[in-house]
Amino acid sequence: MKKLLITGGAGFIGSHVVRLMVNKYADYQIFNLDALTYAGNLENLKDIEDKPNYTFVKGDITDAAFLNELFAQHQFDGVIHLAAESHVDRSISDPLAFVNTNVIGTVNLLNAAKASWTSFESKRFYHVSTDEVYGSLGETGFFLETTSYDPQSPYSASKASSDHFVRAYANTYKLPVVITNCSNNYGPNQFPEKLLPLCINNIKHNKPLPIYGKGENIRDWLYVIDHARAIDVVYHNGVLGETYNIGGFNEWKNIDIVRLLCDIMDRKLGRTEGESQKLITFVKDRAGHDMRYAIDATRIKDELGWEPSLQFEEGLEKTVDWYLANEEWLQNVTSGNYQDYYQNQYQ
Repeated sequence: MKKLLITGGAGFIGSHVVRLMVNKYADYQIFNLDALTYAGNLENLKDIEDKPNYTFVKGDITDAAFLNELFAQHQFDGVIHLAAESHVDRSISDPLAFVNTNVIGTVNLLNAAKASWTSFESKRFYHVSTDEVYGSLGETGFFLETTSYDPQSPYSASKASSDHFVRAYANTYKLPVVITNCSNNYGPNQFPEKLLPLCINNIKHNKPLPIYGKGENIRDWLYVIDHARAIDVVYHNGVLGETYNIGGFNEWKNIDIVRLLCDIMDRKLGRTEGESQKLITFVKDRAGHDMRYAIDATRIKDELGWEPSLQFEEGLEKTVDWYLANEEWLQNVTSGNYQDYYQNQYQ
């Protein structure tokens, strides 16, 4: 049985990747490594926690000794590395936390893999990154795999650094690596500090909807389950040493997304059309706020056969339906009660 380590598997994207892999590959033992910080939530995986090919390990990738012992003990065949600090606002207030997790943590994982893998044959280290490493686009153009890095926030700088380390280990030590850079994810289980779940929750409770600046910043949106599918494809079929951009082909201004979300929520909650848009509140813009991200995902489509299954409007409907149907999950997250889940078992 192959052993696959997925880091950050209790988080938003990671939980969807773990679920897909556990359910799809009975011949894999999936190890989910997560530190269970504020963004890690084991309630995301209650439906698979008793599967025989699933193992949860609580641990921190900043702990090099722990990682070395874990790799030595289990002799993993592959790594999908998703563990990261990811919220730009938090990186502005505490950059060092992002350096520790995203840079030092990634290097610790690279070192543990390098030390554990006496042979690199049939091994793979897959590093999941972001389109934010490329900086900000003007009104035209797209990020390509060959676009020069130009990170503009502490978060994106930490991810750019981790990308460079992964490539350096491939070049220097011949470590078998692959990297993907994805656009903004959305969908079920996202921590409500991010735009869409924050607005869904606030609309439901008639609270203000804070929008940075004039809301004209543009992002490309990728449904998280489509992203998990792409990660599966790249892990198994991506060419070693290569980079693949994963995008949803869905560019939207923030203000247009929030207005659409308001209309969907009004309809589903039986409110008067336009009622929730009155909650929109423009606030001081984020420091160094990038204006536009847009990914050209042609390569992964042409070479590996992946493309998104949903257009944004359909994915947003599914996302709203999930949050409205999982009120207890949302209450547990917003109240902090989710952190008590399995508290006695994982201390």
